[in-house]
Amino acid sequence: MKSVVVTAVFTPLPGKRTELIDAMSRGIEATHQEAGCQFYALHDAQDGTLVLLEKWDSSAALEAHSRGNAIRTLASDIAPLLAGPELVTVMTAIRAGDPVRGVVPDAVR
Repeated sequence: MKSVVVTAVFTPLPGKRTELIDAMSRGIEATHQEAGCQFYALHDAQDGTLVLLEKWDSSAALEAHSRGNAIRTLASDIAPLLAGPELVTVMTAIRAGDPVRGVVPDAVR
């Protein structure tokens, strides 16, 4: 099985960035407990958006996450704080170059 990497970009409403980060915490913590979650980490982008970087053991693990309680909690908590829909990109690795630096590594568990 191939692991899956996901980026999800969130644009907060003006003045709601800190509130959005706080609102995301409950869903992020719940996601960390899901089977197949290698990492699920929130980052602050220089353009004012928030970017969630995810890595899943497989497409099946990601699919289970997309139907689970954690993502429903996250979506519900953040909906009133977003300027628009999030931009989600799902990817699988193409190994190139250095075998270590050429892929997103698996998380240490």
